[in-house]
Amino acid sequence: MIPVLELSGNPREQGRQHGEGARERIARNLEVYFERFEREGRLTRDEVLRRAELYWDVIQNVNGDYAEGVRGVADGSNVELLEIVALNVRYEILYHQFTQTALGADGCTGMAISPANTRHGHMLMGENWDWIPQAQTVMLRVQDANAPLVCFTEAGIVGGKIGLNAHGLGLLINGLISTDDDWSRLTKPFHVRCHEILRQRSLEEAVRIVTDGERACSANFLLAQAGTGIVNVESAPLATRQLEPADHWIAHANHFVDPDALGVVEPPSEKRPHSQHRLRKADELLGARVPIATDDLSAILRDHDGRPYSICRHVDDAEPPEEHYQTVVSAVMDLDERTMWVSDGPPCEHADQEIGLG
Repeated sequence: MIPVLELSGNPREQGRQHGEGARERIARNLEVYFERFEREGRLTRDEVLRRAELYWDVIQNVNGDYAEGVRGVADGSNVELLEIVALNVRYEILYHQFTQTALGADGCTGMAISPANTRHGHMLMGENWDWIPQAQTVMLRVQDANAPLVCFTEAGIVGGKIGLNAHGLGLLINGLISTDDDWSRLTKPFHVRCHEILRQRSLEEAVRIVTDGERACSANFLLAQAGTGIVNVESAPLATRQLEPADHWIAHANHFVDPDALGVVEPPSEKRPHSQHRLRKADELLGARVPIATDDLSAILRDHDGRPYSICRHVDDAEPPEEHYQTVVSAVMDLDERTMWVSDGPPCEHADQEIGLG
C-alpha cells in the first residue's frame, strides 16, 4: 500500500508534515537519485547540487509557496535543503541528460475518456507511471485553501504528478525529450507546474500553466475537468501543441504525436517504438471497450501485449540496470466522484486502494 499523508496548514507546515511522514522514503529516494545522477546522468554530486542551487533561486522567484513547501520537507526530514531541491528538479536534471546519453525515457501511458464514452457519464482518467523501480512513492491528501486535492508524488517532491482536486480537475503526465531540452534554461520547473495545475479552478487556467513562458525540458500534460472537457498539451522548451480527443478519448505515451507540427526533433532512441506500440494498443483497447467504466480502465492498464514493454510495464532483465523501468504506480480517477484508485506497483500484481478527497 502507498502511504497517504494528510497535509494541512500553510505551505511550510504542509512540507514539514510531508518530510516527517515520509522521512525514511525521502532518505531512500536521495540514495537512489544521487546514484542515478552519477551512473545514468554522468553527473557528480557537486554538479547536481550546483544545478539545484541555481534552480532554488528560480523556485523562490516563480512560486513562493512551493519554495516554502521545499523548506518544510527539508526541515521535517532532517535533510540538507539543496538535496531536497535536487529531488524537486530531478526532471530537469535527468531529462536533459537523456538527450546527452542517448538513453531516452521510456514508460508512462495515460488516457482520458469523456462522459460521452463512459458507462456512467463521468469523466475518467487513468495512467501507468513507469519509472525507476526503486523510487519511493507517497499519496498526498492536501487541505489546500484554493483547491483541496489528492495526488501521487515521489517522497520528498512537493509537486504531485498524477491527481485531482475538488473542482474536478485532473492531471496526468508523460516524459518527453527533444534536442531543445536544456537544464540551464532556468525556467519554472516541471514539478512546480504540476503543483500549480492541481491548484487551479478551471481547465483553461490549468492549460495556461503549461503554455505560459518557456520550459527547460519537454513534457506532456493530459488535463481534464468534470463538466468541462479534455485537453492534452505537448510541451517542448519553446513551443506547445494542444491535442483534442478524436473519439471522446485521448491517450498519450512517451513520444510527440507529430514532432514536425510542433517544430521539434526527438533524439534517436531504441525505446521509441515501445512507446508508439503502447499508444496504439491503448487506442485499440479503449475503442473495443466503449462505453468505459473504471473497471475497464483498470483492465486496460493491466494489458501485457508486448511485455515487458507493455502498458503494464515490467523490468527487462536483459537490459543494464540504468535502463530498468517498471510500472511504479497505476492510477484510475473518476473526476466526477473526486476519487482515485492506485496500485503500489504493476497493477497486475497489486490490489487497488481507494483514495478520495476526505
